[in-house]
Amino acid sequence: MYQTLRVDRRGACAWVWMSRPEVHNAFDETLIAELTAAIVALDADAAVRAIVLAGEGKSFSAGADLNWMKRQGTASVEDNLADARKLAALFRTISLAKTPTIARVHGAALGGGMGLASACDVCVASTVAQFATSEVRFGIIPSAISPYVVRAIGERQAYRYFQTAERIGAPRAHDIGLVHEVAEPEELDEAVQKIVDALLAGAPLAQAAATELIRAVANRPVDDAVVEDTARRIAHLRATPEAKEGLAAFLEKRPAAWISPSPAGGRGLG
Repeated sequence: MYQTLRVDRRGACAWVWMSRPEVHNAFDETLIAELTAAIVALDADAAVRAIVLAGEGKSFSAGADLNWMKRQGTASVEDNLADARKLAALFRTISLAKTPTIARVHGAALGGGMGLASACDVCVASTVAQFATSEVRFGIIPSAISPYVVRAIGERQAYRYFQTAERIGAPRAHDIGLVHEVAEPEELDEAVQKIVDALLAGAPLAQAAATELIRAVANRPVDDAVVEDTARRIAHLRATPEAKEGLAAFLEKRPAAWISPSPAGGRGLG
């Protein structure tokens, strides 16, 4: 189905593997288009409760493919803008997915690769993983990935790393907020699976509403509008079949319906 990806369905979780190991899973037109399409399709599939993004070979993703960059260098401004919009749309698609996303970073995540790690909801990295916003060393800027990297590491850290292009090891990436969990290489999949299991235990509609809530309140003053908005959100969720099922399951000391497979395989009740 895809030239540059491999999708591995493991129960309610879909593992999306970037499969260009010979070029360290670098971006080109095809990978950008296929990864965008895959995330859109999986996010629309009610049977998919979590998406893991991973890379085959030595690297997670080394960023832009050099041949693709050369083609951009000789293209018109209009063609460059069209390509840039497609790349920006990829990161936005991942960031706004209703299905929880996890980046599994086992090696280098440079430039756009760091953007992918930042755009995902959760990032789990091997102890040997390396990150960098390396664009300035090529005479460009980390433009398309900037909203997600700045969101992950903060404005202050971005001033340093956007300009120095220094490599960021996994422990440092954890310290600055880019990485949630660091694991030894042989324990990386186990660490990812623990988060997947935790996600599958949560209520799907509530998880989607939780990500929307974060976007609504982040970096905003706690004024009357925010307080009213948060009150309305919880009032609406309390009345949903999913919330009623969650409370009933807790009181009856049984798993909630979304934990066990159902004929609908749905993203929640109602």
